[in-house]
Amino acid sequence: MGTQQIVERILEDASLESAAILKQAEEKSAKLLADASARAQQIRIDTEKEVAEKRQSILEKRAAAARLECSKLVLKEKRRVIDAIYDEAHSRLLELSKENCLQLTESLLEQYAEAGDEIFFSKNFAYVSEVQAFPVVQTKGLMISSERADIAGGMLLKGKVSDKDLSYAALLSADRAENEAQLAADIF
Repeated sequence: MGTQQIVERILEDASLESAAILKQAEEKSAKLLADASARAQQIRIDTEKEVAEKRQSILEKRAAAARLECSKLVLKEKRRVIDAIYDEAHSRLLELSKENCLQLTESLLEQYAEAGDEIFFSKNFAYVSEVQAFPVVQTKGLMISSERADIAGGMLLKGKVSDKDLSYAALLSADRAENEAQLAADIF
């Protein structure tokens, strides 16, 4: 074999080896590119899923906040209506006829007064002399104070054991505490 043939043989071997290395590099590059593309695709899918979940979460939170705000507004309006009802009841108590006012006063004294209590009527109570004639005043030994209580309607009872606020505002407040839920259910 001549030098020329050896050189050609070396070149041919080198060419085959370089083609094999190039082919191997292209295959490795294609595999790396495919892996990177698959990872990028998976990251895109995961990111889209995460964005969709966050979007849904934000929408749900906003919807819950909107429902809560609506509930607050409805509750506020319901309270306003119930306040108006109790304000109207207070006004009507202040405007009771003489007969109804005396019946209410006698009923309250029979129910709440204890022996020896002193009665302090509101400044606008006009039927003190009629109350003095009530049998309950005599039987329980109640005293009627010449002082007037600074309340809008009704009376205060001051006794040895306890004091009782029987003002119209206190009576309506107690009624409201006891019946507000049922009243709201009946109205709304």
